[in-house]
Amino acid sequence: MDSNISMNVALLPESTNSEEQEENQLPLTAKHVEVDGVPLVFAEVSKAFQLAWPLTVYSVAGYAIVVITFMFVGRHGGELELSSAAIAGSFSAVTGFSVTVGLASTMETLCGQAYGAKKYHMLGVYMQAGWIVGLAVSVLVMILWLNMESVLKAVGQDPQIARMAAEYLRYTMPGLFGAALLQPIVKYLQSQSVVIPLLVCSCVAVTFHAVACQLAIVTFNFGFTGGAAATTTSYLFLLIILAIYTWGSGKYRKTWDGFTLEAFHYVGDYVKLALPSTCMMCFEFWTVELLVLAAGLLPKPELQVSILTICLYTTNVAYNVPIGLSAAVSTRVSNELGAFRPAAAKLSGKVILAISICCAICIASSMVIFRHVLGKAFSTIEEVVLGVASLMPLVALSSIFDGIQGVLSGIARGCGRQDIGAIINLTAFYIVGLPCGLFLGFMQQMNVKGLWMGYLVGQLMQTLLLVLLVATTNWNKMAEAALRRVHADPLLPTSDTSEQ
Repeated sequence: MDSNISMNVALLPESTNSEEQEENQLPLTAKHVEVDGVPLVFAEVSKAFQLAWPLTVYSVAGYAIVVITFMFVGRHGGELELSSAAIAGSFSAVTGFSVTVGLASTMETLCGQAYGAKKYHMLGVYMQAGWIVGLAVSVLVMILWLNMESVLKAVGQDPQIARMAAEYLRYTMPGLFGAALLQPIVKYLQSQSVVIPLLVCSCVAVTFHAVACQLAIVTFNFGFTGGAAATTTSYLFLLIILAIYTWGSGKYRKTWDGFTLEAFHYVGDYVKLALPSTCMMCFEFWTVELLVLAAGLLPKPELQVSILTICLYTTNVAYNVPIGLSAAVSTRVSNELGAFRPAAAKLSGKVILAISICCAICIASSMVIFRHVLGKAFSTIEEVVLGVASLMPLVALSSIFDGIQGVLSGIARGCGRQDIGAIINLTAFYIVGLPCGLFLGFMQQMNVKGLWMGYLVGQLMQTLLLVLLVATTNWNKMAEAALRRVHADPLLPTSDTSEQ
């Protein structure tokens, strides 16, 4: 039997006999309340923070690269250049970079569960499968980007803006392929709880990007396309230094056996999970972009878009905390399920959800308290500042939903239930949220506030459905499914048995 495709049994944790498996199905009792003298809940809180805060900083750094680019383009270019760069940036995020992140999120399930099941070599195999899928999809996206000018003109965009946006996007294309390679490496490290290198490398990349923007846009006067070139260069720089650390340190040799054709064998399994993973993530992300487009069709579009954009910038910054916690809970749940510790996986979800709710309440309270100040940080126009202050309580409520659903979505990814998560997001936002927002914004003439209220309704529906999903989860079955997914189920034949 071909060794590349034989299903070898991994070295399972000691809890594989029937008594200990049965014990794992039971609630955590006094017998389980301490590990090495430390209460189990406190130990889980410590693990959560060790994972979450570096991942949060990494997320902030990624967002900072985009913000720095537009700051340089806005200050050293005109309104036309900034508008063109903004449209190109939005188009690339919707059709390209969000897709690469969604595809790579597949590895949160596969690598996380494989690592828990001690199928260490599979992490490298899954990462290579992720590269294959990501690069293939990037080629398709590149074809779309090469025709961006025609696409924008077809939807009624100004011809000059369409031409300049297409030019900006051409300089962004290499960064798309860099992202297709970078994101699987990030998930490969994250699944092993190796997150400090992500923090350090991302902070170095942000510093590098500020210098690159200064050189490209100001010193050498490459114009607004210099911003795209600087962004691409910075993403490639981050890819290189992270790859050098990962393989140069030599710490992860047990999870990397080198390049192998075995990765092609798992491309099919990867794609089956990658499709719902991508849809689950992109459905929510695309909703926000559609809100911006809708705001441009409201009366006084400049005012409405300005208010919505400032509020979105605020939520994007705040959302980095749930992103970090979501990644942390996905890692913890997938690791524990792979190790066939369903009770520990359930506890991880509860603890990190409680942490996220507390953080979300603090963030939301800050938004309400400083609602009259936040608008002034972005605009000096009184009408814009008042509009932001009026909308901020709804934005604060939205951040609370983000804190809850972010962790619940992470639990779903850790369990490998992205298919149901994708259906939930499709239903919540496109069947309920967006129609409600359009009705309130246009038919009831509530303008941007109506659009955001519809988005809130979608978030509420999403959160309730995710709560139902997690509350009805059979954790023992999830653990069994995790072992089968990474070919570590004790009932599966070993290679020796199968060859007899």
